[in-house]
Amino acid sequence: MAQAVSRSITRRSVVAGLTLTAASVAVLARAAGAQANQTNPEKSLYERLGGVFAIAAVVDHFSDAVVENPIVGQKSENPQLREWHTKDLGRLPGLKFMRTLWVCNVSGGPFQYTATKPGATLLGLEEAHRGLRISPAEFDEVAAELGRTLDFFKIPEPEKAEVLAAFAAHKGEVTGGG
Repeated sequence: MAQAVSRSITRRSVVAGLTLTAASVAVLARAAGAQANQTNPEKSLYERLGGVFAIAAVVDHFSDAVVENPIVGQKSENPQLREWHTKDLGRLPGLKFMRTLWVCNVSGGPFQYTATKPGATLLGLEEAHRGLRISPAEFDEVAAELGRTLDFFKIPEPEKAEVLAAFAAHKGEVTGGG
């Protein structure tokens, strides 16, 4: 009989303990969730774009579209752009890689872009583009091509606007070399 009482007490205490523990865990989980909502910062543009693989897909499509673009690509009236997009296409895979790093870097991702031709700015875009003599109108066409690419991938408007703003912020560097 003493053994039956001891088992009964043990079962009751275990059930009571589990109930108390479950209730405590539920309260703590709700508190942690509320705190996470207060301290969880907004995701970076890099995260909202889908990370490196999604960015690389966009850059790949965009880079190929620029080559085919009649204003800034292989049939451009700008002889430097026309030459780059016909005679220097062997460099396109490396350029896609560098563009991917650049976008990852400026969108808050974990990758670091380092300019191949260091210039006056951290990103060195002026030196990389100086010899291409890109006009403001040509820059705008490249930006329009980027916008079309973002639409192709159905990038939401807020993220599209952020990408295009980051691109436009470097217009002076890209068009300033001449």
